[in-house]
Amino acid sequence: MSHLVGAFLEMMSAERGAAANTIAAYRRDLTSYAGFVAGKKQTLLDCPRETVNAYLDGLKAEGLSASSSARHLSAIRQFHKFLCADGMRGDDPTRIVASPKTRRPLPKVLSVAEVDKLLKLAEEEANAEAIPARQEAALRLYCLLEMLYATGLRVSELVALKRSAVMRESSFITVVGKGNKDRVVPMNDRARDAVRAWAKMLPKDATWLFPAKGESGHLARQVFARDLKALAGRAGISSARVAPHVLRHAFASHLLAGGADLRVVQMLLGHADISTTQIYTHVLDEKLRNLVETHHPLAGG
Repeated sequence: MSHLVGAFLEMMSAERGAAANTIAAYRRDLTSYAGFVAGKKQTLLDCPRETVNAYLDGLKAEGLSASSSARHLSAIRQFHKFLCADGMRGDDPTRIVASPKTRRPLPKVLSVAEVDKLLKLAEEEANAEAIPARQEAALRLYCLLEMLYATGLRVSELVALKRSAVMRESSFITVVGKGNKDRVVPMNDRARDAVRAWAKMLPKDATWLFPAKGESGHLARQVFARDLKALAGRAGISSARVAPHVLRHAFASHLLAGGADLRVVQMLLGHADISTTQIYTHVLDEKLRNLVETHHPLAGG
């Protein structure tokens, strides 16, 4: 059967211009598959769909990740399509084989107490006596942090806010999100107070709420991420657990834990598909399960 795999690899190289590394990966995957088929006393020209499924089940039993198994299946699919296209086989055993599902990783979430700890320290540092440059940086970080946790904005949306968007007395701000879609997001009193304090540091003709000297004219998200990690370290929280998007996750998870409607959270986050927002319900499910296992009197039985 090796000549069939060889013919397929020649086609991939000559007709599709596949790179050497791609060819090598296909060779490994298809050699493994061909060996499995031979072990079933079958050939690549007559093995049924059940054999393909059994091979994928074997990969899973070996501990291979869903993404790696999906890569194997992709190679097998293309191989069998090649056999069919060249008339060497009349049917495709991979036609209705389901691709291994990759489980979306749960978002990292800080507890309410940890977020409160970050906010308190940021506020203390913003109000502390310091040289002008240091105090300006502390005020900016405090404002960024209050706004991020109050609104759940994407970090790219937050750093690119225009000054005019937040200097009104309104309790809402209009944000331009992905796909240039506008959405209205409420902002609480703490965040508005932080904005007012920070605005006193801005030049009167400032366009951006967080101006900077770079090409974009506003603060780079990497700078915010760096400052936030440093703050986390000073607060005694592992910097590896803290990033701007983690505060966005905390905003959503804490709202849902407080009884907020999933559709409302979807709107606030600017998610086009509610399935993206539903990942936060999985975080709550996991916490509830751990709570029951830890505290239920029969959990250890």
